[in-house]
Amino acid sequence: MGQLSVVIILFTFIRFFIFSNGSHLLESQTPPEREKENNQKKQPSVLRPSPSMPARSILAKTYYNVETHPPESLDWLNVLVAQSIAQLREDARSNNNILNSLDKVLNGDSLPSFLDTVQVTELDIGEEFPIFSNCKIHPCVEDPGRLEARFDVDLADSITLGIDTRLLLNYPTPLMAILPVSLSVSIVRFSGQLTLSLKTTPPTSTSDRKSSLTFYFSPDYRLDFSIKSLVGSRSRLQNLPKISQLVESRIRKWFVERCVQPRFQEISMPSIWPRRRNTREAFASSSTTYN
Repeated sequence: MGQLSVVIILFTFIRFFIFSNGSHLLESQTPPEREKENNQKKQPSVLRPSPSMPARSILAKTYYNVETHPPESLDWLNVLVAQSIAQLREDARSNNNILNSLDKVLNGDSLPSFLDTVQVTELDIGEEFPIFSNCKIHPCVEDPGRLEARFDVDLADSITLGIDTRLLLNYPTPLMAILPVSLSVSIVRFSGQLTLSLKTTPPTSTSDRKSSLTFYFSPDYRLDFSIKSLVGSRSRLQNLPKISQLVESRIRKWFVERCVQPRFQEISMPSIWPRRRNTREAFASSSTTYN
């Protein structure tokens, strides 16, 4: 009885004087509310707040001097980009994927009434790869607190698209005349300065913080074409300068309006925080067990 009394006294002392009674809190809160409250209590004391780091602090901590650091060759990036492009070309050739996609684009709902069905007669997606060089880091002109990478891009290849179609003259009567047209457009050289930067949008009351990759080309780029045309049914006119100028101006306008400074492309980046569902194993072993 004496030992039992000592045990009861110790239990009562530990239960009421050391541990607090949380039954009323568990009864009044749902599991999500309890988890949210626990997180709110832990965050201020566990996770130390850190101010946003300006560009000059990042450069100082990485020992990068924008004035004296020599340009980099980016040979490693050339190899990675070449592997990615080679895989994209294989996927494009597989099961005529690129031909099917081009057919949907060229013969879509936006096809004008004066143009007949467009048929792809020649397609070459190239065999060379872009070469990146002379990379340097600079503070962004628009936002000095953000850094950007500027480097040269050079591509010498032959990317060709050839099509056949017919121009339909529907006035004063439908299909009054038909004019066959054959056109082949090749991009043989491109070079310019590319600028990349990471852009972060501050969080608001309705949205979280978002990161995006922005890129644009400098206005002094070089884009060379080789355009061949054939117009007519019996008496054919070959390589008309007006057609070449019209096609080249349209392509340049499309490129300038989307990718040339001051315009730029912005690509949203997904979260790169490691997640278990994204984990892969290179070599699986039957003798390895995981808990």
